Amino acid sequence: MNTYIALLRGINVSGTNQLKMDDLRETFKSLGFKNTTTYIQSGNVVFKAFETATGIMAKNIALKLTADFGFEVPVIVLSADEMKMIADGNPFFNIRESGFLHITFLSGVPSDFNLKAIEAKKQGDEEICINGKAIYLYCPHGYGKTKLTNSFLESKLKISATTRNWKTVNELLRIARENELTAGS
Repeated sequence: MNTYIALLRGINVSGTNQLKMDDLRETFKSLGFKNTTTYIQSGNVVFKAFETATGIMAKNIALKLTADFGFEVPVIVLSADEMKMIADGNPFFNIRESGFLHITFLSGVPSDFNLKAIEAKKQGDEEICINGKAIYLYCPHGYGKTKLTNSFLESKLKISATTRNWKTVNELLRIARENELTAGS
């Protein structure tokens, strides 16, 4: 079994799409996933599964969440190795304050987009780097104040996205490392 990380978008935000983490773990278990662990209330799930395509897993998870809870939840699934590779590729790490670093994870590799139009939304000394299935953000005034939001990036790239701060990315990687050391129970 391999370790994967599911990133759910738009749950438990501003009182909408409320989802208890116990219920979320049960949904994942009902899909046959093992060692299911959630991190904070915003839809981060580390789990084990027999190797399969992450896109298929994401689609199956999203369908099951809709069936179980009655609302649609965009889901992105990455292998633990893929998330580590994305985190290791952060061009702003070690040169910027980590408290202002974010990664926007994409459901696929975007094509045919206008980088200049995206960069035009930067404010002040914000920085953005699009690389494969990740967008690296440096938001020194806080992510809550940037115009480089999920909705904006999705509209420009025509692809699903969800953003996590640097602390969350590293915590998910830590949980994934621990998960890899345990048997699939």
